[in-house]
This record gives sequence, structure tokens and C-alpha cells, in this order.
Amino acid sequence: QVQLKESGGGLVQAGGSLRLSCAVSGRTFSSHAMGWFRQAPGTEREFVAAISWNGGITYYSATVKGRFNISRDNVKNLVYLQMSSLKSEDTAVYYCARAPTSWSRDPRSFDVWGQGTQVTVSS
Repeated sequence: QVQLKESGGGLVQAGGSLRLSCAVSGRTFSSHAMGWFRQAPGTEREFVAAISWNGGITYYSATVKGRFNISRDNVKNLVYLQMSSLKSEDTAVYYCARAPTSWSRDPRSFDVWGQGTQVTVSS
């Protein structure tokens, strides 16, 4: 059974940086694209970034492009989200998710989710 566990969230001042990690159990990690999503109170879960199975292709939402960087380590079964120049509007619970063979930026297309990690950016 595949399990995802996020870590690295916390409280940071605006303009600061954080790196989130997602540890993935299971042998099929390296064959799946992976994504990061976030959800602020009262809002729908939104796409943040995704990375192809081998790390060769990355995707970002317009709101984080140029500030966030997604990467992966297929040896350690880890996915990272490096967040820089953080803004108060980045405050949310951040989720790691596994993509099935066919996926889109719609969170409903991802099939396995972690429990999330809180990121709070103070202004």
C-alpha cells in the first residue's frame, strides 16, 4: 500500500523560504508523476506544482511559478517543494499526491494523498 507523508511546514515571515518534503512508501514511486496541492480555509484545493516520473518535466501554477521549485529523489523516494519569496496568500495546508498514468491539474485526477502540512506566512 502506497503512503505519502509530508513534512517541513511551519511559520515563516513574508519573503522567507521553506522546503517541504514528501516521503513515499512503495516500490512504484519512480514510475509516477507527483504533485503538490494546497488548500486554504474556505477554498478549494488547488494545484501548485507537479513533476514527471523522472524529474525531467515540471509544471507550476501561475501564482507560484518563479518562486517555487519542485524536485524529486527516486533513490530516496522523496519529493520536495522549495518555496521562496513567500507571501501571506501562500498560507495553506500543503498536500503531496501521486498521479496515476493519466492526470491533469484537477486534484480529483490524483489517486493517493498525504495528510498535509501547514504553512503559515506572516506579513
